[in-house]
Amino acid sequence: MKWGSIIAIYVLFWTMSAFVVMPFHVRTHDEAGAPLVPGQAESAPFEFPFGKVLMRITIVSALLFAAFYLNYHYGWISPHNAATRP
Repeated sequence: MKWGSIIAIYVLFWTMSAFVVMPFHVRTHDEAGAPLVPGQAESAPFEFPFGKVLMRITIVSALLFAAFYLNYHYGWISPHNAATRP
């Protein structure tokens, strides 16, 4: 696999992981017991730990990409493994 392909696929895994990881451990102002700012949506997060979220996204995407790359290299699951119907 070429380096350009590796980077592109990793970026796709990172983006997908961002949408999966971001909703976890987020509290609203109501849950934190803090007052809302006028005009603020009730669903807005109270505090957003940007660094922690980036680290979690990077770890999840690295694990997923490692599984993808190992499968690509060793061929554990391939289209040839799919059950064929008569």
